[in-house]
Amino acid sequence: MSKKGSDCTSVSNLFFFKKIIYLIRKFIFFSDSVSNFALNKKQTIMISIKKTFITLCVALAAISGFAQNTTEWTKLEKPINFILANDLGRNGYYDQKPIAELMGKMAENVDIEFVIAAGDVHHFEGVRSTTDPLWMTNYELIYSHPDLMIPWYPVLGNHEYRGNTQAVIDYSNVSARWRMPDRYYTRVEENDGVTVRMVMIDTAPLLDKYRKDTEKYPDACKQNMDKQLAWLDSVLTTAKEDWVLVIGHHPIYADTDKSESERTDLQKRLDTILRKHKNVDMYLCGHIHNFQHVRKAGSNIDYVVNTSGSLSRDVKPVDGTKFCSSETGFSLITADKKVLNLHMINKDGKVIYTVTRNK
Repeated sequence: MSKKGSDCTSVSNLFFFKKIIYLIRKFIFFSDSVSNFALNKKQTIMISIKKTFITLCVALAAISGFAQNTTEWTKLEKPINFILANDLGRNGYYDQKPIAELMGKMAENVDIEFVIAAGDVHHFEGVRSTTDPLWMTNYELIYSHPDLMIPWYPVLGNHEYRGNTQAVIDYSNVSARWRMPDRYYTRVEENDGVTVRMVMIDTAPLLDKYRKDTEKYPDACKQNMDKQLAWLDSVLTTAKEDWVLVIGHHPIYADTDKSESERTDLQKRLDTILRKHKNVDMYLCGHIHNFQHVRKAGSNIDYVVNTSGSLSRDVKPVDGTKFCSSETGFSLITADKKVLNLHMINKDGKVIYTVTRNK
């Protein structure tokens, strides 16, 4: 099922190995230079031998760990596989660039069809235009791995709403992989008879907090909330796919120190529609920079918060919490006719928790 053969993996491992050797040798060169001032030749030779041995052990351990990850990843693969990532834009700092590379490595070894970007690809003040340099420093130059040159399907986050939201949509005319036809939209992925419907929604205009703050979020109050909710209701009414996922930026249920009104507004306006339709499997979001899985009494929906791909925050259990973690990372979602899995992946490439739906 994997689209990448063993030759590609071998080349990748060799490159990774050489990179580790190079970095450790730089350290050894510095250490040896210092040692030569204080030790005689025999002592220096013995130290160099020991350090070379340590170098090889560390490098081999790193390769072994990476190989173990790729072996485990390939076992997760199903007919449909895609990545969920959000809260990314830190110009490559913190964990953003390492996690971006990890996403690329996974895409080398698992047949990843696309990436869902659940908001805040750009932090702080969003972007000003389709030519804003932040498109390069937050996105293009960070997610530059060849196997991430696949479709990205975004939704708007609160930080995009602090800038030019139309520019985020219009960037679809600039980048071949950025696929955002509107503020909210739906698409169906099909492979080997398996179908997954993704319903991408625009959550910021559903929150009074953003609608009222016209200075910080000027576009929020301009959006027709009732029109979007009616559209969502109609899409879910006709959805007949094997699996139905609704994706927004803001959580409906979660532990967070952000305004309680954010959750209560979505519980009142959004969750009532989701619960009405018995075909909704998961509500996926980001916003609060940690992993959370919540189940609520009276609802058959799995509410999942995906962590930040750059900088995480502390988290604790709340009513309905099944799992939570403050690690950074992303999620891998896989589906066949009988099973839908959401695997939470930390920055080391390890699966730390899996949300599973069975038919």
